[in-house]
Amino acid sequence: MTENSATTGPAEHQKIDASVPHSARIWNYWLGGKDNYPVDEEAGDAYTDVFPGIVTIARSSRGFLNRNITYLVAEAGIRQFLDVGTGLPTADNTHEVAQRIAPEARIVYVDNDPMVLAHARTLLYSTPEGATSYIDADVLDTGRILAAAAQTLDLTRPTALILSNILGHVATYEQARSIVTDLMGALPSGSYLSINDGSAGIDPVFEQAQDAYNQSGAVPYNLRTVEEITSFFDGLELLDPGVVSVQQWRPLSTAPTPKVIGEHGGLARKP
Repeated sequence: MTENSATTGPAEHQKIDASVPHSARIWNYWLGGKDNYPVDEEAGDAYTDVFPGIVTIARSSRGFLNRNITYLVAEAGIRQFLDVGTGLPTADNTHEVAQRIAPEARIVYVDNDPMVLAHARTLLYSTPEGATSYIDADVLDTGRILAAAAQTLDLTRPTALILSNILGHVATYEQARSIVTDLMGALPSGSYLSINDGSAGIDPVFEQAQDAYNQSGAVPYNLRTVEEITSFFDGLELLDPGVVSVQQWRPLSTAPTPKVIGEHGGLARKP
């Protein structure tokens, strides 16, 4: 870490439970990471036995996020990021992508998973010119998130809010809408919102696998319709091509023709 790194969170935290599968660790497993336990590999393999396409979704989700961040830094001039629902560190974390283009970029990560907290040192490895910090907080506690983020970010300046595969963990659509409203409401004009989440109504086999996963003892993940995901951007200016399957959001020119998969997202600017 550098002197421009910090961790903010409760003094005590729940212990890592290696007896129950956990979404962040399963996602890490699908991405080819090593920060998971046998119970996560078993749950991940059970999922792929039903729906092998989940690996494509996980990796396409990561690619979507990286293209979003690259646009925000290189073209929109954004230098501040609030990444809520960080997940376990893997290749090309938000600060790595942003600071590779703009070393002065400042990034705040938010999660409440004990294993993510244990890996915060990796997330906090900032360039000397920029800064990173980690907030140990629940996504529902938007007031705490904003207060802690303000210790690293200047929330009077345009900031990009990143909500990547986190709103599906919120129990109800209404709660998810409230989270987006609270967080974006605190950011100034010129800020951006990036969202991607698993989408319902696209692939029945995906939905079958997700239903089985939600019965496994892991924290449920709720697929939402494309219309519901799109509604999270109400009042904002959606960038082209709008809310689309993540593979179809400004794909690299060398990529093959992208297919529609059960993961949708978009990027929008606050007017």
